[in-house]
Amino acid sequence: MKKYGFILLVIALLILVPSLGEAQCSMCKAAVQSSMDQENSVARGINKGILYLMAVPYLLLAFIFRKQIASLWKTLRSKSTPAAESTEE
Repeated sequence: MKKYGFILLVIALLILVPSLGEAQCSMCKAAVQSSMDQENSVARGINKGILYLMAVPYLLLAFIFRKQIASLWKTLRSKSTPAAESTEE
């Protein structure tokens, strides 16, 4: 019985969270539109925050798979080196 209660709680939260997010989005939109002409506007801060949130997952993936990326880079570099030498001669 506890398992079903937990599942219902999770489903209810998943249903309610997007509606809370939409309310915040309209508030942010109003704040950005009202401060577009200011030098230190809210819009610049929100844009920088969006770029930060966009970059973090890519940095985490690069950190997690750094050894695989390095080995792939070395493999590609070693394959392209003989071809480059033969075209130079």
